[in-house]
Amino acid sequence: MTTTLPTTTVRTELKDFSGELIGPDDPGYDDARRVYNASIDRRPALVARPRGPADVARAVAFARAHDLPVAVRGGGHNGAGLGTVDDGVVIDLRHLREVEVDAAARTATVGGGATWGEVDRATSAFGLATPSGIISTTGVGGLTLGGGIGHLTRRCGLAIDNLLSADLVLADGRQVTASSTENPDLFWAIRGGGGNFGIVTRFVFRLHELSTVVAGPVFWPVEQTAEVLAVYRDLLPAAPRELNGFFLVGAVPPAPPFPEELHLRTVCGVLFCWTGEDEAAAEAAVAPFLDATPPPLLKALAPMPHPVMQSMFDGLYPTGDQWYWRADFVTEIPDEALEIHARFGAALPTWKSTMHLYPVDGAAHDVGPSETAWNYREARWGAVFAGVDADPANLERIRQWSIDYFEALHPYSAGGAYVNMMMDEGEERVRASYRDNYGRLASVKTVYDPENTFRVNQNIRPAT
Repeated sequence: MTTTLPTTTVRTELKDFSGELIGPDDPGYDDARRVYNASIDRRPALVARPRGPADVARAVAFARAHDLPVAVRGGGHNGAGLGTVDDGVVIDLRHLREVEVDAAARTATVGGGATWGEVDRATSAFGLATPSGIISTTGVGGLTLGGGIGHLTRRCGLAIDNLLSADLVLADGRQVTASSTENPDLFWAIRGGGGNFGIVTRFVFRLHELSTVVAGPVFWPVEQTAEVLAVYRDLLPAAPRELNGFFLVGAVPPAPPFPEELHLRTVCGVLFCWTGEDEAAAEAAVAPFLDATPPPLLKALAPMPHPVMQSMFDGLYPTGDQWYWRADFVTEIPDEALEIHARFGAALPTWKSTMHLYPVDGAAHDVGPSETAWNYREARWGAVFAGVDADPANLERIRQWSIDYFEALHPYSAGGAYVNMMMDEGEERVRASYRDNYGRLASVKTVYDPENTFRVNQNIRPAT
């Protein structure tokens, strides 16, 4: 049963709220509570859509006054559904999505509810970019606060490595700025510590020169997973930083531009992204991989605008699929792990299910493990085991495949995981994902959110 707040209470106490207020009895409630992962079906007491920081503060104060949990939604992509909550207040930042580019300073000021596609389009107009994820409908806020792995990681670092400052609304309603000079302890914590410390209403990012990339997949038969992954394991860490490439097992999408004879065929592969000078240099960077592996089924590298690369998966993974995923950081891939990848790749439960190994080396290794809350700076990959399907009847099937795959490889992992790709796995798992940084994070939490108002997340409890 959903907690129902009397309309008069909501409207009276939030009379100065300039955004939208949507309750269970309002038209559009079911759409307002929907998130990217269709397996998440939660019924908040109120969805508040603020139009500025003052509205955010009003919504937080209202939730605290009524002892209601608070969930914060940017793009709503969180796999565990942490952008919504039963019987609580969802603060949906969709109206805070402005993007302003200062080309001379090479910075972008981005609203807390913007998506990466909006950022990419705005920055690319000036031949600039900043690291983000791999699906452009992902929210800037959630991805950044958890770290931010993407196609530009090896060249430019994580999203948090390019964050210059952030404006936040704290649990007590104060509006503060976090940067290297203002509230530096808070700035340290939000760079990887998730939404534990406040609600970010504005980010400022460093930008890099980038307009066109050379990108696309190279596919091999899934039976060659172990062989191809061994080559990838050995060659990618030594490749130029301009070359990013994540390893995958999955099925070829049944649509153009993929050849019809490959549609739905299970494959292994690498999705390359070259951010260097030209197409010839891209071919030269990829050549060692092709020279050391069997002839591929498909090689489809081509020049394209950076926003096109960033939105390549948008149509494949729209809102409304069932998702279940697990994740791990990986430092080494021993031969035993190669065989496990080959076995689970061949047993793909549905055609949309997949495993990705995202590189987190190169520029990401230029930052020390204690310089930001993100601790696993020595890791070389972030692995995600994602079961995906449109049919709710397959949820248990994809869930079990993801768990089994994860558990088979976890002994070969670095121990913790990228928090943006974790389900609700408990406090011990959260601690493992921050290691030595957890104690400092708990201390910062005590200063900025002592009552743990912001707990609908991969939660870091106050030290006291």
